[in-house]
Amino acid sequence: MPKIKIMTDSASDLPAQTESELGILVMNFKVAIGDRSYVSRTELSNEQIYTILNECDALPTHSQITAFEFSEVYERLYAEGYTDVINVTINKHGSSTYDNAVLASRQFFEEHADAKDKFHIYVIDGMGYTGAYGYPVTQAAIKAKRGESAAAIAEYVEDWVKHCTIFFAPYTLKFARKSGRIPSAAAFAGELMGLRPIMRIQDNEISTNSKVRGDKNIIPEIIKLTCDEMIPQTPYGIVYGSDSAVADELTAALTKKIGYPPFERYQIGAAIAINAGPKVVGSIFRRK
Repeated sequence: MPKIKIMTDSASDLPAQTESELGILVMNFKVAIGDRSYVSRTELSNEQIYTILNECDALPTHSQITAFEFSEVYERLYAEGYTDVINVTINKHGSSTYDNAVLASRQFFEEHADAKDKFHIYVIDGMGYTGAYGYPVTQAAIKAKRGESAAAIAEYVEDWVKHCTIFFAPYTLKFARKSGRIPSAAAFAGELMGLRPIMRIQDNEISTNSKVRGDKNIIPEIIKLTCDEMIPQTPYGIVYGSDSAVADELTAALTKKIGYPPFERYQIGAAIAINAGPKVVGSIFRRK
């Protein structure tokens, strides 16, 4: 009988309750603040990273999950009798974590030739951030509990992430400017003019989809874009940061417009907040 373990990293922003109830293995990114290093989610909560970002001049940094760390997990799961591991990682263009997971898989089978036909590792590029791959990870764990095959589950996850879009808006550009995601001059000019970019995240890319003037126009624009591009009657999610009020506003407006509530609300952790800032809001959906 197959024994399947679903695993991901903390940039998927899975709620702790979901992780616990479904037995999902989440590998946490490390965050460096000055000369100290912390493990996100266990040593550094979302609220703590938001406070640090708002109070510190220097931007914290986060490191990739290493091949060695993945190797340790693969070894442990093999020893525990798992037959299949489905590992869904952060967008490979935004981190070397995916490549490290693949390298660790290759090294595992080089060292365990006898495991080739009885242990399988599927490493899947999440192609985005936060719930864009957090949602299919949750569904994968549900499917595994139902007894679906690892190959079918991996195929489902790959299909979802290839067709998923996030519209994502930061309420300030200073963090994207500090992290280099937006050139300093452009970010400074945007702040002076009160412009707020609506970012499109899909297919391993982040681009500016549109711009609105002032905070009050962010949510109406996200609603319009989501309804224009989302496949009707399919699940959608909400992403937010330090301000749950904007998440409540977007949730209520989309629920009214679409006719049903989101599948989940994802609060961004350190890996996303460091680059986007604490206050953000966005939608996650399967596009036409």
